[in-house]
Amino acid sequence: MTQAAAFPAPVVLWSKPEQERAGKPLLVLLHGYGANETDLLSLADLLPQEFTVASVRAPMVSGAGFTWFPLTASVDYTLDSVKNAASYVEGWLDTVRPNHPSVTLLGFSMGMALATTLLRRRPADYAAVVGLSGFAVDAVGDPDFRDAELAELEETVPMFWGRDQQDPVITPDKVEYTMGWARKHVKLTKVLYTGMWHGINQQEIGHVSEFLTHEVLNK
Repeated sequence: MTQAAAFPAPVVLWSKPEQERAGKPLLVLLHGYGANETDLLSLADLLPQEFTVASVRAPMVSGAGFTWFPLTASVDYTLDSVKNAASYVEGWLDTVRPNHPSVTLLGFSMGMALATTLLRRRPADYAAVVGLSGFAVDAVGDPDFRDAELAELEETVPMFWGRDQQDPVITPDKVEYTMGWARKHVKLTKVLYTGMWHGINQQEIGHVSEFLTHEVLNK
């Protein structure tokens, strides 16, 4: 598996010009499998404008798009591949984090798997996590996933998880694992939608805006 150091330099799209970013809470968007950094950036206009939003491109080419790691059902998938992707994002985040009072992660599908992995590796580093139509990876006791430390934080990290029960992509075993993990380790806001399938709808983005306002901006 390609190591994080061998990945290309991160490609990041921002919602604000450089001179307007510093001092504002940072919201990092992590796209799904086969997409790219443009996929979620349109959400920035629909979310609270107090945030500086950064959308990051995954480092591995996948068809016409990009992926954070191989699909979990593929023979190429390993937990190390997930950890390498997390290291890649962490390396970039460490360069921009000092400019912002807080960092929140928003991931769609596989991007939610990466967002929750980032939280589990550095539990104290994030204000909140938003997961849309995604899952958390089974860490099988890997010590790089500091779940016990996450659960013992003085203030539990809030997480929004939106999904459609008819989502044809995220398998029941992933949903079951994610629910079990989330109940023990984060302050969970879970909302189910109908007719959304494996996607994002306007109602959900409204709920995400309310969550971000309440759990990050008004803290």
